[in-house]
Amino acid sequence: MADSKNGKGKAADKAVPDKSAQAKPGATPPPVHAQVVGQYIKDLSFENPNVEKLIDGPGENPNLKLEVNVNAKRVGTDLYESAIDFKAVATNKLGTIYDLECVYAGLFRIQNLPEEALEPFLLINCPSILFPFLRRLVADITREGGFPPLLLDPIDFSSLFVRRQQEMAGQSVVGDGGAPKLKA
Repeated sequence: MADSKNGKGKAADKAVPDKSAQAKPGATPPPVHAQVVGQYIKDLSFENPNVEKLIDGPGENPNLKLEVNVNAKRVGTDLYESAIDFKAVATNKLGTIYDLECVYAGLFRIQNLPEEALEPFLLINCPSILFPFLRRLVADITREGGFPPLLLDPIDFSSLFVRRQQEMAGQSVVGDGGAPKLKA
């Protein structure tokens, strides 16, 4: 006693649509949503260890060593932290002039981004958003430390990402087992 009105019997065989067939090949995926939830100084240190030697002036032009690393990790559902780890050490023949270390981070809510695009987004786009704030912070701290402000040139985070990928590929060939900086 199959009743075609209630979906039983033969009528049900042709009336049940395949949900995978509903997705049209040309359908537009939902838009990517990225929101800056917050940004903050995660760690900060400024040392001026030889101030007594520098009272008469800094002397010769200092050697400046800069180091920039970018890290990201998942901190919740659709919530990620992206951080720029910045170090600057100025030295001359008298010793260390200053040593600045700063981790500047941001929390980002990211939705509808394909998994394969997540790591590049967190290690390229998010640091690009944070960098102007880190740049100002570094300039202010070095100036307040009694030195000319350290004005950072823009950083190409895309090149850093590509270089990291190449290094990781080289390490995996050697068998070093280098792990990416993106933590889940």
